[in-house]
Amino acid sequence: MKKVLIRCLFMVLAATCAGQVQHKTVPHSKTPASCVRVQDGAFHSATLDREMKYRVLLPCLYPSDSGRFPVLYLLHGLYGDYLNWDTRTSLERYAQRYELIVVTPDAGDSWYTNSASDPKDTFEDYIAKDLVAEIDGKFRTLRDRHSRAIAGLSMGGYGALKIALRYHGDFAFAGSLSGALNAPQDLGDKRPEFRDQLLKVFGPPGSVVRADNNVFSLLQNASTKDLPYLYLACGNGDAFLQVNRDFAAQLSSRGAAYEYHETAGGHGWDYWDRSVQDLLRAVAGVISKP
Repeated sequence: MKKVLIRCLFMVLAATCAGQVQHKTVPHSKTPASCVRVQDGAFHSATLDREMKYRVLLPCLYPSDSGRFPVLYLLHGLYGDYLNWDTRTSLERYAQRYELIVVTPDAGDSWYTNSASDPKDTFEDYIAKDLVAEIDGKFRTLRDRHSRAIAGLSMGGYGALKIALRYHGDFAFAGSLSGALNAPQDLGDKRPEFRDQLLKVFGPPGSVVRADNNVFSLLQNASTKDLPYLYLACGNGDAFLQVNRDFAAQLSSRGAAYEYHETAGGHGWDYWDRSVQDLLRAVAGVISKP
């Protein structure tokens, strides 16, 4: 299939200089040896009031270079966990090309949202506040907007765009692969198997939580100059294709800096393994070590 690329760039983002971690190397047999160092960590999230896990991929130069590095937060999908990106793709092999710290946090089936039904499940705050503070405190990161990115797949794609649109002062780049961008809207009607969890997270149709977490509304209400660089990709056989096209069209109408990729593929790991390679290249082009 011929690759379709729609790129719309109206502003240039300049790259600027800017718990308890369980240190261990995680062995892998599915990919060739990589110089990327893998560490698992856990910390007490103040907003969730519970221990949360994450995995960190440190760039090859991290042990020998005393400087600081940009960070990509990479979010998992529904029914997934913090290990998925590293164990189900060749992320380590792809990441070793870049001077970039990659963090894959755990978030359950939270939709990266502060729950409408359980006040303790403040998963948006956990990612945007607690996790960023944890990583900045434990690793040599470049601690500013221009050196921080967030992206994800499916549920994580929705979460990444939503968090970056709300916390636009904290992220220079937001990416979505196969994003379930209509989660607070009509996804429960289209996918009944998700309905119960969506009701738990977002409340009933017409709720304030649904309105507050609608990425189309967040984009519409944002000032264009405050938007991060936005990256969208979706397979042409994916059920979320139309909602991704709709969001790309809204980005175009707003004059946002973005790119949209539509290629062959469905909603699965073969597609995400291919697509994360282009995502990493795009991240490196926007946020890079000075």
